[in-house]
Amino acid sequence: MKKTLLIIGTVVALIVVTIFADRATRVKAKTGATVMKADASDKPKADLSEPDLTLKDLDDKNVSLAELKGKVVLVNFWATWCEPCRGEIPELIQLQHTYGPRGFVLLGIALDEEGKSVVAPFVAKERFAVDGQKLPMDYKILIGNDEAADKFGGLFGYPTSVLISRDGKQVKRVTGAISVDDIAKEIESLL
Repeated sequence: MKKTLLIIGTVVALIVVTIFADRATRVKAKTGATVMKADASDKPKADLSEPDLTLKDLDDKNVSLAELKGKVVLVNFWATWCEPCRGEIPELIQLQHTYGPRGFVLLGIALDEEGKSVVAPFVAKERFAVDGQKLPMDYKILIGNDEAADKFGGLFGYPTSVLISRDGKQVKRVTGAISVDDIAKEIESLL
């Protein structure tokens, strides 16, 4: 009987510790930040403008969302160690190749803690199978941070993608790997 109570007590304690650890390690929006809420179709409940965001690219040049107004932008938060992120890179390359000439821009915001020292070699070295070819990540890669994620309402997992219309409104948010067919339809409707 004591053994059973000990096991039950241990399981309950582990559950409680897990709940508190989960809450303590979640990425949260800072006080005052706008949190984008989505319904089942990932449509924002209110028209949220793109945040004021400027980050460095791999060449240490500033890239601002504001300078991309007039284009359809897909912001993709990712990390080099994230397998689902790596899995969707070929589809992201394909989206940039297909829609780039029509006014679409893909921004990959890398959130590796080590920053550029890890991201730049990854981007330079890795090649991905796209339409029978081995291609590099040839869309714009920016070095992100927690503040950048907070400006989009925080992240609840990697990858997270946010689609922004030509007029700077956030129109779709996807947590997890994107469905290329679904996102392509959204992009088409905005071009």
